[in-house]
Amino acid sequence: MQGVDPVALFGMHDKHISALDKAFPETKFNARGDRIKITGPEEEVDTALEVIKGMLDILDRKDAVEENDIKTLIALKSGESTARKPQIRDLNEPGDTIIHTHNGEAISAKTPGQKRIVQSTAKQDIVFAIGPAGTGKTYTSVALAVQALKDRKVRKIILARPAVEAGENLGFLPGDLKEKIDPYLRPLYDALEDMIDRDRLELYLAKNVIEIAPLAYMRGRTLNNAFVILDEAQNATNTQMKMFLTRIGFNSRAIITGDITQTDLPHRQQSGLISIQKILQDVEGIDFVYLGEEDVVRHKLVRDIINAYEKFEQKNSK
Repeated sequence: MQGVDPVALFGMHDKHISALDKAFPETKFNARGDRIKITGPEEEVDTALEVIKGMLDILDRKDAVEENDIKTLIALKSGESTARKPQIRDLNEPGDTIIHTHNGEAISAKTPGQKRIVQSTAKQDIVFAIGPAGTGKTYTSVALAVQALKDRKVRKIILARPAVEAGENLGFLPGDLKEKIDPYLRPLYDALEDMIDRDRLELYLAKNVIEIAPLAYMRGRTLNNAFVILDEAQNATNTQMKMFLTRIGFNSRAIITGDITQTDLPHRQQSGLISIQKILQDVEGIDFVYLGEEDVVRHKLVRDIINAYEKFEQKNSK
């Protein structure tokens, strides 16, 4: 790691080394200047090395590695390591079925990351599911919401998305406000149509048992007895993220999904999904689930595309 500023990499007083010590208790880290020696169990050392490589990649893109960067890397790399281990049982066993579609097909947790979403939602009131495209974050979340409604654990489902692609002014698009906004909410409708027959879904939508709306529509409301999903949350600003989270009322739960590598916010505007990881990291009742390329359930080429983009961006940053 010659030429690397040790303070920028390891933090003041090696505070990032302390974070690594805590995350990998059986591994010893000995940092001297721009060198670091790692000793411990092979599997844990391999994962720790991946985290440090990630730290170096971050340092190529900005002035210093931050505490939140370390936590995100540890969560991502540890998740990948867990996924590579043999699973105790098949994830598609009956016990992992979330819900059945109106055609009788079982919707199950198909990957380790999806299973962690299911497990965390059963224990926590607010869950953040962060990972790349194609990992089933939205689909799994909608399935959990529909099942909660069927089990009468909640009275309604609220699905929200920031309409960032449309900009602040939707006037140039044809149609009324609903017709202008619906294209940005279409993925949520698609997931619901798989799980609820058309007539019942139309009834639920008409009676606001299921509500699909832009994030801006949540302002000023209190959401009681509801299962709330904020999708594409990387496109929510810090202010919008705070607004959304403070809407959640009694007997409600929420899942916030997003891909922090694909924000569409204007330049210089920070994603609320990125900063929230640091703000809420120690709050009880909130969990962060990180999904990786091993959780991609779309066409097999999607994983290769994600890897190719990551390599291209790392090469360009250098």
